[in-house]
Amino acid sequence: MMRTRLLWFTMGFSATGAAVAQFVWKDLWTDRYAVSVDTKQKFDALEARVLNLESNPSQVEG
Repeated sequence: MMRTRLLWFTMGFSATGAAVAQFVWKDLWTDRYAVSVDTKQKFDALEARVLNLESNPSQVEG
């Protein structure tokens, strides 16, 4: 009887641990993707601003 309880406890603990690990993994993956997209958008905006400044040399020199 004790072995049966220990077996079921171990099975339940393993299943719960796997579910929690899945949620944590998904959350970390989503966060990493969001940071990556945000950084790319900021660098694209910065590049556009730099190209705009480079295309108007009269404003920089004058």
